[in-house]
Amino acid sequence: MEKENIIFGIRPVAEAIEARKQIERIYIKKGAEGQLMTDLKDLMARHHLRYQEVPIEKLNRLTRGNHQGVVAQIAAIDYASLEDILERVPEDETPLIVVFDGVTDVRNFGGIARSAECAGAHGLITPLKNSAPVNGDAIRSSAGALQNIPVCRVGSIRNTLKALQADGFQIVAATEKSRKLLYDADFKKPTVIVMGAEDKGISKEVLKLCDEQLAIPLIGHTESLNVSAAAAIMLFEVVRQRIGD
Repeated sequence: MEKENIIFGIRPVAEAIEARKQIERIYIKKGAEGQLMTDLKDLMARHHLRYQEVPIEKLNRLTRGNHQGVVAQIAAIDYASLEDILERVPEDETPLIVVFDGVTDVRNFGGIARSAECAGAHGLITPLKNSAPVNGDAIRSSAGALQNIPVCRVGSIRNTLKALQADGFQIVAATEKSRKLLYDADFKKPTVIVMGAEDKGISKEVLKLCDEQLAIPLIGHTESLNVSAAAAIMLFEVVRQRIGD
């Protein structure tokens, strides 16, 4: 965890919450009691913030300071809303968004973000749970792209995809299980590309919502590509089709 993104101590964490700083995670010592801790938990509840109870040893590893049983990680970037992302799309460009469905490795997350920004994608969408944190490692892996492309965190990927479909987007799943190749798809319309988890791929629930399921042709003996490499190939097929006009 990045030291510069750490806040510790009951009052500093409470002040960060009241200032509406974007907080990634809050860790509280197991069995922590006292009125100040109760007040902090009440404050978190009012702001719909969850916390994780952990052994004191974990808190001591995160900081050597007087943490008073609570440590918070502040977001390394300012997150955008879905509305912000859509409003920022220039009128003369066709929207392109990348959705993460269970990508948990920060290097893969950063690599996909780098490819997406280079391909001119207009935003990234990631779930609040079961996703790689957007921390210093992710930013470094993205070569700084995560500071240039808007990122939106959502509670439900499925509901977000449904909203985008209603807004005229086609939802495209990258999956090696499909018989249709990405080269046979039409990427000249508003598009969302969904990239799945490193081990299981896209979840069945999300896959059912997708308008297209597209595969990258593989000639060798390895069964699949790394998710970051697959995302780059998908994204630059979009670029190839759109600049070919």
